Amino acid sequence: MKNMKLSTSVSVGIDLQSEDEYLLCSAFDVERDRVFFASSANVVYGLQLSSSQKGRSASKAILSTYSEQIFLEPDDCIVAMDYLMEKEALVIGTSSGCLLLHIIELKTTEVVGRVEGGVKSISASPDGALLAVTAGLGQLLVMTHDWEVLYETELNPQLSENGITDGMDESSYTQFQAPICWRGDGKYLATLGGPHESSSLQKIRIWERESGVLHSSSESKKFMGTSLDWMPSGAKLVAACDRKHENKPPLVVFFEKNGLERNSFGIDEPMGSIVKMIKWNCNSDLLAASVTCDVYDAIKIWSFSNYHWYLKQEIRYSKLDGVEFSWDPTKPLHLMCWARGGKVTSYNFVWMTAVTDTSTALVVDNSNVLVTPFSLFLMPPPMSLFRLKFCSPVQDIAFLCKNSKNQFAACLSDGNLCIVELPGMDIWEQFEGQEFTVETSSSDLTTGSFMHLTWLDTHVLLGVACYLDESHMTTVLRGHELAYQQSNCSHGYSLVEIKLVCSEDSVPDSVSFSGWQAKVSKALPLEGTVISIVRNPAKRSSAFVQMDGGSILEYSSNSGFSEGSARSQLHELDSGSGFSLSCPWMKAVSVRDNSIVKPLIFGLDDNGRLHAGSRIICNNCSSFSFYSKAGVVAEEVVTHLLLTTKQDLLFIVSIEDILHGSLEENFERYNINQKRGEESKDYLNVWERGAKIVGVVHGDEAAVILQTTRGNLECIYPRKLVLVSIINALLQRRFKDALLMVRRHRIDFNVIVDCCGLQAFIESSTDFVSQVNNLSHITEFVCSFKNDDIMDTLYKNYISIGTLPRPRENPQNIGGQSKVSSVLLAVRKALVEHVPECPARELCILTTLARSEPPALEEALDRIKVIREMELSGADDSRRKLYPSSEESLRHLLWLTDSEAVYEAALGLYDLNLAAIVALNSQKDPKEFLPYLRGLEKLQPVVMKYTIDVKLHRYQKALRHIVAAGDDYHEDCMNLMKTNPELFPLALHLVTNNVKRFQVMEAWGDYLQAEKHYEDAASTYLCCSSFQKALKAYRDCGDWKGVLTVAGLLKRGKEEVLQLANELCEEFQALGKPAEAAKIALEYCADVSRGVGYYILAREWDEALRVGYLHEREDLVSDVKDAALECASTMISEYKEGSEKVAKYLARYLAVRQRRLVLAAKLQAEDNLVNDADYDTVSETSSNFSGMSAYTTRTTKESGASISSTTASKARYVRQQRKKGGKIRAGSPGEEMALVDHLKGMSLTASALRELKSLILVLLMLGKEEIAQQLQNVADAFQLSQEAAVKLTEDTISSDTMDENTQTLEHYRRRLREAPQHSRVLSWQSKVLLPP
Repeated sequence: MKNMKLSTSVSVGIDLQSEDEYLLCSAFDVERDRVFFASSANVVYGLQLSSSQKGRSASKAILSTYSEQIFLEPDDCIVAMDYLMEKEALVIGTSSGCLLLHIIELKTTEVVGRVEGGVKSISASPDGALLAVTAGLGQLLVMTHDWEVLYETELNPQLSENGITDGMDESSYTQFQAPICWRGDGKYLATLGGPHESSSLQKIRIWERESGVLHSSSESKKFMGTSLDWMPSGAKLVAACDRKHENKPPLVVFFEKNGLERNSFGIDEPMGSIVKMIKWNCNSDLLAASVTCDVYDAIKIWSFSNYHWYLKQEIRYSKLDGVEFSWDPTKPLHLMCWARGGKVTSYNFVWMTAVTDTSTALVVDNSNVLVTPFSLFLMPPPMSLFRLKFCSPVQDIAFLCKNSKNQFAACLSDGNLCIVELPGMDIWEQFEGQEFTVETSSSDLTTGSFMHLTWLDTHVLLGVACYLDESHMTTVLRGHELAYQQSNCSHGYSLVEIKLVCSEDSVPDSVSFSGWQAKVSKALPLEGTVISIVRNPAKRSSAFVQMDGGSILEYSSNSGFSEGSARSQLHELDSGSGFSLSCPWMKAVSVRDNSIVKPLIFGLDDNGRLHAGSRIICNNCSSFSFYSKAGVVAEEVVTHLLLTTKQDLLFIVSIEDILHGSLEENFERYNINQKRGEESKDYLNVWERGAKIVGVVHGDEAAVILQTTRGNLECIYPRKLVLVSIINALLQRRFKDALLMVRRHRIDFNVIVDCCGLQAFIESSTDFVSQVNNLSHITEFVCSFKNDDIMDTLYKNYISIGTLPRPRENPQNIGGQSKVSSVLLAVRKALVEHVPECPARELCILTTLARSEPPALEEALDRIKVIREMELSGADDSRRKLYPSSEESLRHLLWLTDSEAVYEAALGLYDLNLAAIVALNSQKDPKEFLPYLRGLEKLQPVVMKYTIDVKLHRYQKALRHIVAAGDDYHEDCMNLMKTNPELFPLALHLVTNNVKRFQVMEAWGDYLQAEKHYEDAASTYLCCSSFQKALKAYRDCGDWKGVLTVAGLLKRGKEEVLQLANELCEEFQALGKPAEAAKIALEYCADVSRGVGYYILAREWDEALRVGYLHEREDLVSDVKDAALECASTMISEYKEGSEKVAKYLARYLAVRQRRLVLAAKLQAEDNLVNDADYDTVSETSSNFSGMSAYTTRTTKESGASISSTTASKARYVRQQRKKGGKIRAGSPGEEMALVDHLKGMSLTASALRELKSLILVLLMLGKEEIAQQLQNVADAFQLSQEAAVKLTEDTISSDTMDENTQTLEHYRRRLREAPQHSRVLSWQSKVLLPP
């Protein structure tokens, strides 16, 4: 799906020494980019090709020339020549048989051998090691580059076999030609013809390289001239055969290595045409032939694809030129042609896609253009929808689609220009199989060659004219004031604007091509070589012209023309818009940047670098194209760039990413080892190596057309592009188009809702139903819907959530309903309100009910029940036709949901007949459900409903029904509540009889008591006057006040209350609540001694002392005093010991921390030397060095910088140690964190502070001021030390350095004491005891 376009054409004339002199043969020097010619005057001419010419830029084709006379004997002349890389010299053969070696650098010539009968042809092997020579006497000689003959054999072995070579005179050998060609690997060589073979019947013979043995030969055919060449890849030989005896033009025939004919194709020329020579290019993909016709000579170039040979280019010459050609040995698209008179022309071609921006294939094949719109048909050439037939082969084409008009221009090899106007593509289908013969337009343009044909507007063409000389240019552009151009046109190139006028009115809906007139309206000289021209899509009558080197000029057409205006018509763009080097493949597209439409120029150079202006966005691109979303196609605004890489990956890149520099794809980081066929956010693996993009179908189609190396077409729909088109349709509220794309490409239906958000879809549900207008499609949508947000899950790798126009927080429920239920409710409402009644609508509504979450089966069965009642009542037939049958509806519902759920829902409607129908249609066993339904039928209606509700676990309904059944079923009611305790509150509202209410309350209290909810149980018992159970409940929950209060309600005697109080005292003391026991003893037992004793046990010092004085019991006061002194003494010693422990633990922590930091530094230094040290070795060395754990966790893949001492890992270890017993093991990995946690755990609790404050106050009351002060001081010292230690650990644990001067306990004690917030901590202390 390619057309071969002429990119540059550069000519140079060799100054021959006489008018009668002409060029004979040529030879290429590949290493130094030189080409040599030998003339009839025995002069060797050389041309040096510039590197830029070899690389396509062609600003200067010739850097220098070379000429040297070869002195020969009189009547001797040069007949063959080749270049020997080993000798860096030319080997020349003469008609007398001399073999000469001409050294270029030294300009010396020496005779290296002589061949009897003269030299016919010379050819060096591809590796340059051997030289093959055919002699005039019919011998084939193969020799080394040291002129040692390896073997000599007869070209026609039959002569020697028949013994007729002796006695033959030399004239017998002068009439044959024996061209030589080597296979690409040099293992075989082939010759054509031999002595004593008829000029009409010859053979191709294939010889083995090493031995010279004849390997095979072809059948005798009428071969033409010296037309023989071996494909460099070695697959086949090519030759031309004459078919005059069949009254047919020449035939190009291909042969296998074994001499058998493989295939052939005819040359579309008159019968008398002659193929002088035929050659393959170095890539074996192009075949060129020099053909002589009656009125002209032509160079024809074919390519092969899809089992068809396409004539892609024809270059015509005058018969007087006697043109010959040669392919560049290293550049497959570089062709050198020369005329006998010394004119040498260098042609550089480039392959261009044959698919236009509107996805229309225009494939050039000889004088035909094969037309196929991919938006309608996908057929690979040589098939086509229709074809355009021209009078001569097509050289260049241009296509324009604008305002629903399609215009086509073709430049022909005979210099004519043809214009075709095509109707809109939507009616092209009627042209299928037709061929339209196109007339040439009337034109005053007679250029030597016309390149880069481009439409500027519907009646304006732009191109580059190449002229042979200034006189030719003046002739071509006659009638124009071109003095300025002539004086500045040094290279023979002009930018020509052609104005088109049609004298006939076009017929609508038809192909029109007659009446066109072309006239050169403007011409601008060019000081450089044009690489390509593209139309500016963002500006009318404007184009971008790329010059050699990558600079880009903008051409703007205007009405006037003068020297000044000529300069203003062509101006160079800024450096940010040009390329860094020449890009033969260039496209200009319109893009939207912040609502401004502007052009953006892309180019692909020969090395696979894709340029976007001055930026290079991909370094290994093989092809690229563009995609436009629906709605912007008419504006010619593209939205995505598509490209394939040399690793066979297809990338789809948003234009926004390119414009704003946020392109995240790094095309080189993906290698060919990725799993074939795997699609991802960034790329799609192309399944066949070498496939390239040839076209894109824009809009909702979102198709990418690839062509494989075999020629066949593949149409794919990348997931990312499909999602872009679906989202675009949804944003434009084209729900039907979006749904059709979702169904076609098997996209998750949830995208229709998740794209713009749940609330937006619900608001648009009416439009959705109205536009789709297909209940089957709506049913499919409803059945596929689910709660997940697929834009956040399934398609998050394809579409950025930030680009979607939906709320940042997309709610998954509306009004407490799930996403599924909310959407289906909206769809159901739209169906009811806007879709006429019909059976399909009812089934769709049933689907929405069945797919709700949870399924609304009862509502669905209600609708079916209405239909069934309508059927049973014999309603009007016209009304019944609007609904499906009840059986069909039921089967539809059963197909959508679980049959058991539908059966239970039918039971829940208490319609036994409906339940039986559901059971029958769900294939239930009648032996199972019929007895059950019959049993229900015999029950009272209320009891039946109760039974069904219990079966369906609808216990609240069951309770209501069993309560309504009356007193006879009260036991069943109580059992139901006991089985389902959550029914007790409802039962209290339903039961009105007081006796039964008390029974319900007591049962509820029993349940709460069993569940150990004692307080609630006691309250419930009190409500039903069950005091004995309430007393037990209070006693179980430890509420002695409630126990004694209920005892009063029970009218217990004093002795019973006293006994109960004593029991409660013992229980509370056993439970560790001596303060509560003291209150009971004082208030109910009147036992002051026990009460004070309990207060002393509870360390309620001030309360114990108050009670002692209250009852004037000096003995109890003395007991309180003794206990307080003893407790103070104990606490003083404990706080002193605690302070020592704080200092000890802190010192240990600081030592551990210091050693860990030292070890970490050394380990990091070691790892810098040995990065791959074994984990076990490092661990053992670390432990031996430190004498304790390094507190590190490491792996063999981590460096020394990965030493971890995170709080989380140590906390886990500390928790494990606490489970084992809470000990701190010296040297353990968790020792550091364990020490920190232990220091924090030593802080004084709120209860300890209250107890301390109470004790100090009592000591002061008892006159023990000294002991109170001592206790307060040691407690304050302990508290201050503990808080200072914790603060110090918090500061050091987050730091990697240690300061021995400031990070001390004493320093932090001073800091805390001086801090303003320290006064809050002193609230438990007595101010009278504070130091000054």
